[in-house]
Amino acid sequence: MEITAKITGIKYKPFLTNKLEVFNFKNLDINDLPSSCIINYDGFNFGLSKWVSPKRTRSYPYERVYNTLSTAKRITIIPIIKDEGKEGDRDFIQWDTVSLMSLLDVFVVFSYYKTAEKHKSGKNKITNQQFDNEWTKRKISEIKNYHSSALHWNLKEIEYSFPYLIQKSKEAYNSISKKLKVEFHNEQGIDLFAKQFMQGVNEFMITSRQKAKEAQKREVKTIQPKESLSTLTKAKITIENYLGGKYYFTVDELVIQKSTLFLIEDKHSKISILPSIGDIKDGLLKMILFSNLKNVSVSGKEYKIIPTLKLTSSRIKDEITISNLNTNKFLSEKDKDILKKLFKEAHENNFEVLIKKGL
Repeated sequence: MEITAKITGIKYKPFLTNKLEVFNFKNLDINDLPSSCIINYDGFNFGLSKWVSPKRTRSYPYERVYNTLSTAKRITIIPIIKDEGKEGDRDFIQWDTVSLMSLLDVFVVFSYYKTAEKHKSGKNKITNQQFDNEWTKRKISEIKNYHSSALHWNLKEIEYSFPYLIQKSKEAYNSISKKLKVEFHNEQGIDLFAKQFMQGVNEFMITSRQKAKEAQKREVKTIQPKESLSTLTKAKITIENYLGGKYYFTVDELVIQKSTLFLIEDKHSKISILPSIGDIKDGLLKMILFSNLKNVSVSGKEYKIIPTLKLTSSRIKDEITISNLNTNKFLSEKDKDILKKLFKEAHENNFEVLIKKGL
């Protein structure tokens, strides 16, 4: 089953964001910062998050971005390429990551890894990759004085900075290879990635979207270990923004009741009472999107939707609700605090939270 929808803007109030540490921009090394923080730059504060890979499914990058959503101006740093060595993974940034950040009004600093250390156990593998601090800070300075939208900035940077960054990435990995005596993946992959930009942003969009559609098809057929589904039903959802940009996602569960469509995102834990906070915030990013959808249709028929975040655990005996939260003997005070904020976030942003026993 395939769902189509449109999104014209984002309105959302987060309550589960972390209390972020504040750092002064002067004499700052980007690589020493935590994954999410606040930067004070000449009296102006903005939220900053860092990705450790351009791939969205690694290291909870959505959680890092989510934690900065309550700040007035948000910046995230993403490496356009990450090569872990011949024995590791190599990932490239995709258009839909950029468009999602633009949709959330997040300015992206595209950067590259300049140095690294040799992995202790892998012969052809590296670790502790470090951003080019000077380049990254220069781009942050530009954003501070930039007065157009995040979307405009992100598109501009793809067009003008990517060719430079791709070349710098190649040079950096060649240098790391010689210094650490580590083999990397064939450079042809980077060259093919670079060719997408020879004809501009549109070619990058087309190629990335095709990859996203293929990934969407694969995910519909796959049940992840962290999902405990009651219906075992996955569906594709394609979201179009006001500029014609498309986002290819999947819905873990889909329930249709007359003219209402329940779009359910599942997070499961076998060990703990609740899924990890990273999993929960990852699910909340889907809720941000789903709660702002319009014109949602299945096979040409339009539906009212109820976005739903479902948390399941093998250790839960009875369903947990806002009314029985305080009397639940199995929840710690920390768990109760998380759930109180989560229920409040759901109420404020018009989605539902289900917490029940899973397999």
